[in-house]
Amino acid sequence: MSPRSLDPDLRDTLVDIAARLLAAEGPQALTTRRVAAEAGSSTMVLYTHFGSLGDLVREVVREGFARLQDHLTRVRATDDPVADTALLGRAYRRNALANPHLYSVMFGSATLGGFSLSEEDRHHGRYTLANVVESAARCVASGRFRAEDPELVAHRLWSAIHGLITLELGGYLIAPYDAHTCFESQLVALMVGSGDAMEAATASVAASGLRLDEIAGAVGSADGPPARPGRA
Repeated sequence: MSPRSLDPDLRDTLVDIAARLLAAEGPQALTTRRVAAEAGSSTMVLYTHFGSLGDLVREVVREGFARLQDHLTRVRATDDPVADTALLGRAYRRNALANPHLYSVMFGSATLGGFSLSEEDRHHGRYTLANVVESAARCVASGRFRAEDPELVAHRLWSAIHGLITLELGGYLIAPYDAHTCFESQLVALMVGSGDAMEAATASVAASGLRLDEIAGAVGSADGPPARPGRA
């Protein structure tokens, strides 16, 4: 089978199956026969697409960050950088909820056993944080956030949102402090903690909630994956 004849839909299916098996059953479940059987294909197809199981695991991580990037880059810049930053948080959460199996693997919640990733693999997706850094820089430049390193601000926002989503995916956030309540409150608190005024932050976070159509249709979202140009 030549590279040109590779089926991109089957490739995505194999990646999703591998991520689901790792997240739900651990590395012992990830065998060429199991993946191929669940995909309804032969083991040779897996080797043709990825070369080895280790390469498949690395592709799971890269695909996870690709889907995250797809969500984040859909957020357009407006004259309200705080609302833009809040919407990036919403995009991050929507991606995690749409791809919980990938999310678990890409951030190390799933045990990978003998398929351990290198430091380079682990840091591959950090480029997605550039979207948040740029938005935080606009918040600082506008005077809404206090003057400090935008990259540090982005890391602070990232770690806080990631922590909440991890609890949400684990089923730890229940009424009356369910995931929605905690997430909305956290968005406001993060903006205020970065220097914004409470009233302004509350208004911007609310405005960001009205812009969810911007991230609708992102890869892996509930709206369904769109065509992905440039796939080999």
